Amino acid sequence: MSFELIGLGKLLNAMYATKADRISMLRSDIRDERKKASGYSSSKGGDFYGPFWADAKNHISGEVDLRASTASRISSNGRRDRLYTMLRDGFLLWWEENRRQRNEAFTTIDDHIKSRYEAKGLGTIKVENTLSFTIGEDGHRVVYPYFCEDPSLSEEAARLGLWAMSQSITTYELKDMRILDVIKGRTFSNIDTPLIGNEEVIFLHRYSAILSERQALKGSYD
Repeated sequence: MSFELIGLGKLLNAMYATKADRISMLRSDIRDERKKASGYSSSKGGDFYGPFWADAKNHISGEVDLRASTASRISSNGRRDRLYTMLRDGFLLWWEENRRQRNEAFTTIDDHIKSRYEAKGLGTIKVENTLSFTIGEDGHRVVYPYFCEDPSLSEEAARLGLWAMSQSITTYELKDMRILDVIKGRTFSNIDTPLIGNEEVIFLHRYSAILSERQALKGSYD
């Protein structure tokens, strides 16, 4: 994780984490940066959440069954057990409720969104790996996943996330955008959590504060 180039979900997590958790994230980021600068190649592997999210997308398109694929992922790596189980249950809670409420066809879209929001001299926020689909004749949906267990996505954090999505994704309108707290199985949209106009100020203030905190901690490693 680099806080100058960071995924939206990870940044929202850091913005609303407890101070102790945020400092732990920042210290880990500083250590990783120093290892990389010294030529050390990390052995952490790929994105922990990536395989689950790929399966979730394929579940919607009908290519896999998420219950079976999650069991298989856990069988191959026991460290995934607790979180993958929670992610599966939350995702299916959201998705199956959608299907119950809407007796219309859902069709996935492979649009491979790779958007960026340049935060006024602070850094670059990545808005990627979204889930996109159509619902009957009602239009499009583009869903950004928030995977973190703690803290859950608050309404303010969701508003910041929706605002950042609207600033970076030009192929969809704000009304089409959703941010999904996967573990809680809850989506936020501008319909139920409308933007109130102060999102940019809050977003930039919190992001700037994190970078300042990181810079102060970085001094202890010099």
